[in-house]
Amino acid sequence: MSMFLDQVTIDVKAGKGGDGMVAFRREKYVPDGGPAGGDGGRGGDVVLVVDEGLRTLMDFRYNRHFRATPGENGMSKGMHGRGAEDTYVSVPPGTTVRDADTGTLIGDLIENGQELVVAHGGRGGRGNTRFASPRNPAPELAENGEPGQERNVELELKVLADVGLVGFPSVGKSTILSVISSARPKIGAYHFTTLVPNLGMVTTSDGRSFAAADLPGLIEGASQGVGLGTQFLRHIERTRVILHVIDMSGMEGRDPYEDYQAINKELGSHNLRLLERPQIIVANKMDMPNAEENLKKFKEALKKDKEDEFADDIPVFAISAITKQGLDNLLNAAADLLDVTPEFLLYDEEIEEDTVNYGFQSNEPEFTITREPDATWVLGGEKLEKLFKMTNFDHDETVMRFARQLRSMGVDEALRARGAKDGDLVRIDKFEFEFVD
Repeated sequence: MSMFLDQVTIDVKAGKGGDGMVAFRREKYVPDGGPAGGDGGRGGDVVLVVDEGLRTLMDFRYNRHFRATPGENGMSKGMHGRGAEDTYVSVPPGTTVRDADTGTLIGDLIENGQELVVAHGGRGGRGNTRFASPRNPAPELAENGEPGQERNVELELKVLADVGLVGFPSVGKSTILSVISSARPKIGAYHFTTLVPNLGMVTTSDGRSFAAADLPGLIEGASQGVGLGTQFLRHIERTRVILHVIDMSGMEGRDPYEDYQAINKELGSHNLRLLERPQIIVANKMDMPNAEENLKKFKEALKKDKEDEFADDIPVFAISAITKQGLDNLLNAAADLLDVTPEFLLYDEEIEEDTVNYGFQSNEPEFTITREPDATWVLGGEKLEKLFKMTNFDHDETVMRFARQLRSMGVDEALRARGAKDGDLVRIDKFEFEFVD
């Protein structure tokens, strides 16, 4: 089920935890002082938060990298490092968030203020105070902070037009759209069966913005008996304000008022409650001869039809898309109407039945073993690399602890099973050591 999507992939990296500290107290009457190294603080998360003022993912066109700050390192005298602030990134309501590499749905952001952590900060490393035990009262042992989570996240927004342009072919809808939305990059033209609704971002002279779609194929589709695609109708259904574009030049030998009524009938016959939407009549091509004359007749016909349910004080804006006359007023009026028109059930679609993966447990093995051409054994894998990064190799005790952790993960046995011999070189990242059988 594809709607018109505005899509962007961003990369997020949470903060690394601060490193734990190895330190000892140096007090006059305390023999050997005892350990006094504090823990590192936790790194900041990267959090997406819904801001209902946003309508599009435009802001991400220019900034796609988000980094949270690392936690502070532990200090002496048992002082812990400070945890880092989280980094907040605003997204519009209706944004679907996926892991770009696995395609897993991470969450759907709908309510204003709703938050979703997309990258978790690393926990702080423990200082040597934590490793003291009756057997080892003065450990030279501390952990480095855990690395922050790093991932590519795909944001996808089902873009819903706030304003829809309707009218017969060739009344200038596409021209109007291209002129009013040239202030911003277009999100793109989306192929929709054979009809292409163009979607443009419009910014008014006073800085408000909204999405406008040219809704072609309403009349063509119906008059040829072609069933309009449901997605397309749904797009129209969600439109909050309708700009009814009429060619006032009457060049094609058609009567502008008859066109107006025909389109309204069409809107009514789709039973989409479209006639309840506020309409603005856009009298286009006012730069043509006869247009003034036709506009006068049109307004008279509109007055006459007061009993006609469609004609309750519908504002008429005379414009020329070609010369751009009258456009500013029209856009500001459309934005004013949007401000007072409620949204029509924006999120009625069920969220796709995807398994939402809130945790980050992967089914990956704890470690991998490969062998290089020079016969070095190379250890890898997420869990193992994390332990490695959290090991402070300046202290022998910490290194010993790392060796014990590897053993308890089963690395020694696995190496032996693969045929590793005493004295073989084993490498993790850039760190090499000898295998001791």
